[in-house]
Amino acid sequence: MEQTSLFRNRTFVLLLIAGVFAVVGFSMFLTTTTWYVVTILGSASSLGLVLIAATVPRLLMMAFGGVLADKYKKTTIMFSTNLIQSVLLFTIFYLVHTDDMTFAILLVLAGVFGMLDAFFGPASSSMIPKIVAKSQLQKANAYFQGVDQVSFIAGPILAGLIMESSTVSISYLVATILVFLSALVIFPPFIKEAPVENQVKQNPVKDFKEGFSYIRNSSFLLTGLLVLITLNFFVFGALHIAIPLLVDFHGGTPINLSYMEVSLGVGMVISTGILSFVQIKRRGLTSLAGLFASLITLLLFSQAPSLWLLTAIVFLIGFSMSFVYIPFFTAAQENTDNRLMGRVMSIIFLAMNGFDPIAYGIVSALVAGGVSIQLILLGLSLAGLAIAILVLVKAKSYLKA
Repeated sequence: MEQTSLFRNRTFVLLLIAGVFAVVGFSMFLTTTTWYVVTILGSASSLGLVLIAATVPRLLMMAFGGVLADKYKKTTIMFSTNLIQSVLLFTIFYLVHTDDMTFAILLVLAGVFGMLDAFFGPASSSMIPKIVAKSQLQKANAYFQGVDQVSFIAGPILAGLIMESSTVSISYLVATILVFLSALVIFPPFIKEAPVENQVKQNPVKDFKEGFSYIRNSSFLLTGLLVLITLNFFVFGALHIAIPLLVDFHGGTPINLSYMEVSLGVGMVISTGILSFVQIKRRGLTSLAGLFASLITLLLFSQAPSLWLLTAIVFLIGFSMSFVYIPFFTAAQENTDNRLMGRVMSIIFLAMNGFDPIAYGIVSALVAGGVSIQLILLGLSLAGLAIAILVLVKAKSYLKA
């Protein structure tokens, strides 16, 4: 029997649209804030503090975002989060527009904004299995990840165009409107959400421990988390530092930097498009194969002698990465108890995002110590390959999942 298209699933479409508005708004906020700190406040040395304030609280709160997602209606969490974020963004817009913004106020507002973002991701990802059939989970995840990647690329472009043609404050205002639209789209009365399945009354710490214990007792989830962490730390996190350094090393210009970043994003978007209609059977094997491909292409990337070759190889890295996390996401959603879905997805999100700052710090420290970025990437790719080989040899059950 032919299944109904996901795009005829009203709840799925509304969730997808809300995600687009939220991600574009969040990435516009980051880009605008980066430009504002460097050019208006004239404090390039403090940029790292703002980025840490916007990202680290988000990571710390992500696990408890999953706890809330299991205890309360997910649409209520997403609506409340976006509504409060839009108020914060409007406050930033107003203070910047009236020249009353200070670095200390921006630091606090960026921290609260980032912390709130930790609740949206686990709630939306754990809602997907509740609104689509199991057989459509891979396709739904591919659509979500593809739209997420396009939105994260579109945000900085939109912010740049607005700041070029208007002002920084207007860029903040547009981000405010987008996040507020996300809240409107996900307004709970518009969404038919099933009742909350977790009715166990216990404190948040016990809730989190229960989710962590569930993962610890699942060899598939543990192995998958190791695969995600390896990709995030050895490949994705390192690339954020390496790309601008390699462009500079090869005598490139900002346009070369843009080409490389767009190439990475396009590679990811194309592979998620493929995964939206090609059904993967052995998801564990596919995710490990994607990890091997990402690491091997990173090794080639570390030794590429020219900017055009680097741009081509970074496309292949982006293309490979989607084959790591989309199959794993889908398998995790299919096999996880719905009562624990929010907590499990929040820990998976943490594994995907939590090692970026560590990679930034280590790669930056090695570069500052005089180690060439090519040698650093070579070492990271070889270390990552050693872990991937270990998984291939030891985790036979993961490969069959």
